[in-house]
Amino acid sequence: MKLITTLSLLSLFIIFTACEVKPQKIDYGKDACHFCRMNIVDQQHAAQIVTKKGKAFKFDATECLINYLAEIDTTEIELFLVADYNNPGNLIDAKKASYIISKNIPSPMGAFLSAVKTKDDAAKLQKHKDGEVFTWEEIVIHLSKE
Repeated sequence: MKLITTLSLLSLFIIFTACEVKPQKIDYGKDACHFCRMNIVDQQHAAQIVTKKGKAFKFDATECLINYLAEIDTTEIELFLVADYNNPGNLIDAKKASYIISKNIPSPMGAFLSAVKTKDDAAKLQKHKDGEVFTWEEIVIHLSKE
């Protein structure tokens, strides 16, 4: 009876941890972009989505993530994450981030798109690098028109 209880608890633990909804570490230089298949090397522009079942998809640039959204049912996505340009390697909530398109800030796929945590961060970056600032909703629409 003790063995059955132990196996039951172990099974429950495996079930709950296997589908944990959280970002996965991006192994820069080794992981490939789910959309374009390029190696992910730029810590200032990487991105990731995580499904409600806990499956993570990694991208070398925010524009790859946004382009991929056109191919999937976005209601199945729990987390939308983008790299904070000001804090390389740090993923932030894509829906709350601010975005800047500036010809003075190259991104891996050539969209010149970068994300930052706040509107104030975007305004500061815009002051030094020029460009246009967007919200999540605006950038998704903007890139889908191209």
